[in-house]
Amino acid sequence: MPLQNRVDPFGAIHAVPERGLFTGNRGIIHDPETKTLLKKRWALPAWIICVCQFRNVRREPMGRNRPGGKAGWTELFFLDEVTALAAGHRPCFYCRRERATDFVTRFGAAFGVTEPRAPMVDKRLHKERLASGGRPPAVSAQELGKLPDGSMIARGSTAYAIRGGSALEWSFAGYAAPIAFDHLADEPLRLLTPATSVSVLRQGFTPVWHPSADT
Repeated sequence: MPLQNRVDPFGAIHAVPERGLFTGNRGIIHDPETKTLLKKRWALPAWIICVCQFRNVRREPMGRNRPGGKAGWTELFFLDEVTALAAGHRPCFYCRRERATDFVTRFGAAFGVTEPRAPMVDKRLHKERLASGGRPPAVSAQELGKLPDGSMIARGSTAYAIRGGSALEWSFAGYAAPIAFDHLADEPLRLLTPATSVSVLRQGFTPVWHPSADT
């Protein structure tokens, strides 16, 4: 049985076979004895996106990866960076320094911060993430064309990614074929990607997409 550590664009954590392109964490939120999640879904305001392979380091998912046999950070997995951003995560400075620096620099440009720092980003994001109590703003089908590529929206319980003037339905396995925005006008829509990350996307940050988005 797969572990409950796959994250959807709403920030919820599921047990599904698909793993995705990226890992990441929200701190220690699992019991290493049972390899199950604790009741809490985050332990730190810094929610990050990491690469799955780094310096030949091997970890046991939901295991005891700290010295002394203690539980380390809980490995979460994302279809791609677009999904992780929607869930409220941002690039890691340890294993993805260049990407993290780019993200934070563009955050500074977006909000007029001369010397931006990761904790500033985390503080804003933590108020906006659905999984930590944020409230997604409503968005109309007519407004979708103004969102930057890499933003994600929701129609009911279904998530869509914005790319090239179309919407791509999301799943743990990948994206479906693009559809026109007017096909989404029959139900209320919500913006899933936190406003802070949308602002960073507007500044030119280009997230990594799952290959299915190109088909």
